[in-house]
Amino acid sequence: MTAKPAAAAVRATVHGFPRQGPDRQLKKAIERYWKGRLDAAPLLETAAELRAATWVQLADAGLDEVPTGDFSLYDHVLDTTVMVGAIPPRHRAAYDADPLDGYFAMARGTQDVAPLEMTKWFDTNYHYLVPELGPDTVFAADSRKQCAELGEALALGLAARPVLLGPVSYLLLAKPAPGVAEDFDPLTLLDRLLPVYAEVLADLRARGAEWAQLDEPALVQDRTPAQLAAVERAYRLLGTLDDRPRLLVASYFDRLGAALPVLAKAPVDGLALDLTGPAAGNLDDLAAAGGIPGKRLVAGVVNGRNVWINDLERSLSTLATLLGLAGRVDVASSCSLLHVPLDAAAERDIDPQILRWLSFARQKVTEIVTLARGLHQGADSVAAQLAANRADLASRSGSPITRDPAVRERAAAVTPADTRRAEGYAERTAAQRARLALPPLPTTTIGSFPQTTELRAARAELRSGRLDAAGYGERVRQEIRETIAFQEKAGIDVLVHGEPERNDMVQYFAEQLTGYLATQHGWVQSYGTRYVRPPILAGDISRPAPMTVEWTRYAQSLTDRPVKGMLTGPVTMLAWSFVRDDLPRGETARQVALALRDEVGDLEAAGTAVIQVDEPALRETLPLRAADQPAYLAWATEAFRLTTGGVAAATQIHTHMCYAEFGDILQAIDDLDADVISLEATRSHMRVADELAAARYPREVGPGVYDIHSPRVPDREEVVGLLRAGLGAIPPERLWVNPDCGLKTRAWPEVRDALTHLVDAARELRGGLS
Repeated sequence: MTAKPAAAAVRATVHGFPRQGPDRQLKKAIERYWKGRLDAAPLLETAAELRAATWVQLADAGLDEVPTGDFSLYDHVLDTTVMVGAIPPRHRAAYDADPLDGYFAMARGTQDVAPLEMTKWFDTNYHYLVPELGPDTVFAADSRKQCAELGEALALGLAARPVLLGPVSYLLLAKPAPGVAEDFDPLTLLDRLLPVYAEVLADLRARGAEWAQLDEPALVQDRTPAQLAAVERAYRLLGTLDDRPRLLVASYFDRLGAALPVLAKAPVDGLALDLTGPAAGNLDDLAAAGGIPGKRLVAGVVNGRNVWINDLERSLSTLATLLGLAGRVDVASSCSLLHVPLDAAAERDIDPQILRWLSFARQKVTEIVTLARGLHQGADSVAAQLAANRADLASRSGSPITRDPAVRERAAAVTPADTRRAEGYAERTAAQRARLALPPLPTTTIGSFPQTTELRAARAELRSGRLDAAGYGERVRQEIRETIAFQEKAGIDVLVHGEPERNDMVQYFAEQLTGYLATQHGWVQSYGTRYVRPPILAGDISRPAPMTVEWTRYAQSLTDRPVKGMLTGPVTMLAWSFVRDDLPRGETARQVALALRDEVGDLEAAGTAVIQVDEPALRETLPLRAADQPAYLAWATEAFRLTTGGVAAATQIHTHMCYAEFGDILQAIDDLDADVISLEATRSHMRVADELAAARYPREVGPGVYDIHSPRVPDREEVVGLLRAGLGAIPPERLWVNPDCGLKTRAWPEVRDALTHLVDAARELRGGLS
């Protein structure tokens, strides 16, 4: 490819970058601050050092423009809430007294004040704090964070572009505040919010910003004509401001559809478009809209959500096509690199052949810089990089690691009968109640119990060789004994073994299945200071040996009460992994489901009466466009039923979901045909129970009554209140009592108190029933 004159101004940039630091320094500093072991000043100094180190590294790698404002101590949506002054009234006094502690109170709550609701960021596993708005909300600009971080980058001599969540997406992501009518539409506040954004933009310009980026990811979802009219109005106002930086409006995760021509015609200075995966259609849509002549186009041709190397020649071809559609084309990631690990070069235990196929955040920056140079100077200027890339792509496509004929034959032989249980729910529930003999409002937990410092130390000693397998196994058995003993003493009805042997609910299984790769340093932020290491799904999946049976059987030997077998479901195994891009997801899900089906059968054969197959990611992975959702839900629910379809009527199948909007998938939840489902409900004030009742969900439900993502311990009266709300929607013979989610991130003192209150509340209400 020969460089064209229009490509002369090509820049390389990204939308955002991982926040934690190479050794998760930010997480560790924040958690020390929460425990009172670190003052505010050194915490903020650590954060500033991480920001500076990141920007310098990005510039040294060849980026021409670094993003600012994407860094966060907890969540960028919460940062936006602070920026526009939408502090909830219950947090206002704490925030005014100490902004840092007030900020964390909004994120985590305190013993006296509930936090903001938390839910999934579109179809990712990142969680954001939901803004609470109402007709009385008063906005006020507070651009201190955004201006300060821009100033830090400029002081380093870097070209910097502030990145803000756009006003329309901010309102579309918000919900009515407590006490506000449920039908209140936050978008009605747009005209009140826009002057605040205008003030922030003016502040950024005064601080030295040449460009400012406004992210509008909510526009890749189906939007009404009224919502699109709000987009047009917002950017007509912001675009015609006299006192502002040049505006770049960005969107990602899918195609913009009807929103693209609206933005293309808006008086802004550029667009940033995702051109990967389902968003690749933005290229055709942009051409159909007549392009954006005279404006800047930031082309997201490097996928910011997967870990596979880019096809550089294909991306250069795409970029060349774009040159005629914009005044200037720059090269970028499709979205923030927040969603991928930091550096593949840190992985020492992955086969070097496979490592050639992987691209984490730092490698993606290198790809972006290579593509920008190739677009600017021509393909000959990056000939060596293109040749190496072709060889790496060929190595992957031809590798026997990626294909197992036996697995594919088994998946192809699946029939509809394999995905259905032989008995209907009425027959099953009668058999299960006779077998389990549980009281009304049975109590249970979701699966995990606190992962203590001693337990993590033992796991580290096992990895380093300082502790042998026998010693580690005894340490796990000791933890199981203590967990079972506590649950029996507390009076919980259906027990769990606490999962002390598991490092993570997906990674633990991935390490025992063929086709998966585990990383040592591949940390990705899930929420706040919670980081996970998603495994990498590189090849066909099978289960060489049982994975959970030994520990479940041991736990059951310690008690006469039922102990649940605990598995992670096939959709979540995909969603919380970096899934392969060379096989349809539905086919991969079927392979994982068959491996898990073998595990379910072994648990049942070992006498396990209750088996929970968690699918918290079922809603999270829902495609953003309604037209794409039925096909996804078909293979997703089939995979769950394939996992559980072989058990007898008396074996009770549970599933669990959390921190998502469940109203969109109520039919799919029914289609899973689980006997019991537990769901997060505390932060959403039992809304899901009402939604299930309205949908006439026929099976048993455990809406959570203990928010495990907050340090506050609910008292008995609070749990009773939540259960009464649940009983207003779900009849007592179908209502379970449980926390919102697993307890691994909480400390034992909190867990003991909270579960004691939970059991006491259930007993109080049982007495009323009898």
